[in-house]
Amino acid sequence: MTLRLLVVEDDPAIRTMLQSSLAVEGFDVRTAVSISEARALLRHAAPDVVLLDLGLPDGDGSDLVRDARQQHAIPVLVVSARHQEAEKVRLLDAGADDYLTKPFSVGELLARIRVALRHRGTSLPAALTVYESDGLRVDLGARRVEARGHPVHLTPTEYQLLARLVRSAGKVVTHRQLLTEVWGPEFAQHTHYLRLYMAQLRAKIEERPEEPRYLLTETGVGYRLAAA
Repeated sequence: MTLRLLVVEDDPAIRTMLQSSLAVEGFDVRTAVSISEARALLRHAAPDVVLLDLGLPDGDGSDLVRDARQQHAIPVLVVSARHQEAEKVRLLDAGADDYLTKPFSVGELLARIRVALRHRGTSLPAALTVYESDGLRVDLGARRVEARGHPVHLTPTEYQLLARLVRSAGKVVTHRQLLTEVWGPEFAQHTHYLRLYMAQLRAKIEERPEEPRYLLTETGVGYRLAAA
């Protein structure tokens, strides 16, 4: 199951960093730059977790904490440069599940997200971000792929497809899951996309694409990246 995460942050550099880091971990990340945009996404996209900055161009993020708490049973984590104890207490009393003071590490943020989800009954193990097996190395954090000691250049779509398989290495990922998560829900039936891109990936990664060692076909079901 891919969890949807809404990042409400008006600083473009921080927003991009969070979106990229969390996408690597397998979240479906949506972003908003204002309270009004976040409210619209809360109504229509129903995220599983909200990361919320406080200083937004159309108001204070604390207003959104109250809205989220009254209308949705989802974890809300405040991420802010404000470090006063009274501010943290006020937000936590208003309904925030946690409060992180900037700057923070992505590792700590991910751990706090896992804790918040666990408190709501959802167990989320740490995602696999580095895959290494017999000549193939994929580092999702560094966005680097190497096969038999040489860097491999992948198109954005090829990379997203491989990254999705890395996050579930050793397990079958169905056609529908891959199409929905890489291309979008409207492409869920377009299995010819998968055949095309999987052939391209095998040509770039496998030593003998006609007898793949890494990218394995589960006939009629999906694909599996061989366990590391």
